[in-house]
Amino acid sequence: MSSTRGNTPAFWSGTTTPLGRLYIATNDRGLCAIKFGRLEPELEPLIKSRARRDRDSQLSNLVCTQLQEYFSGRRRLFDLTLDLSALTSFHREVLAVTRRIPWGEVWSYQRVARKLGRPQSSRPVGQALGRNPIPIVIPCHRVIASDGGLGGYCGKTGLELKSWLLRHEGAQL
Repeated sequence: MSSTRGNTPAFWSGTTTPLGRLYIATNDRGLCAIKFGRLEPELEPLIKSRARRDRDSQLSNLVCTQLQEYFSGRRRLFDLTLDLSALTSFHREVLAVTRRIPWGEVWSYQRVARKLGRPQSSRPVGQALGRNPIPIVIPCHRVIASDGGLGGYCGKTGLELKSWLLRHEGAQL
């Protein structure tokens, strides 16, 4: 899986949500990926060849439980160990700032860049968020363009997903 650069997930699982199927990959360091809709081509061979399909993993179960709580409106913060070790330090910094955006709030890419102390880095921030391996848990859907436009989100139906997530959280655009 490209987002984990060779860190083969030890476990994978899936859960059904109002947005469809989510696939979850974990390893001994933590949650390393969430994918929308279907198994991504780069994840499927890992699952079939090397990873264990293990729904009894404590972390996999915890991720699924917390996602279900989020979608039912009972969870606003995720309490999960994440493995972002395969990412660049800039990417990890962007995701750390993004994780602090509260439920129902939206920030601009520029605001995230300012929080990083790099006010001219709106575009690299957007690029880093576009490669977020753990959407929803790391709420990149809460980051929008300065003009109020949604910006981007994962997948070809990404903007529909982003819009749904923001409505679910009651965000004011």
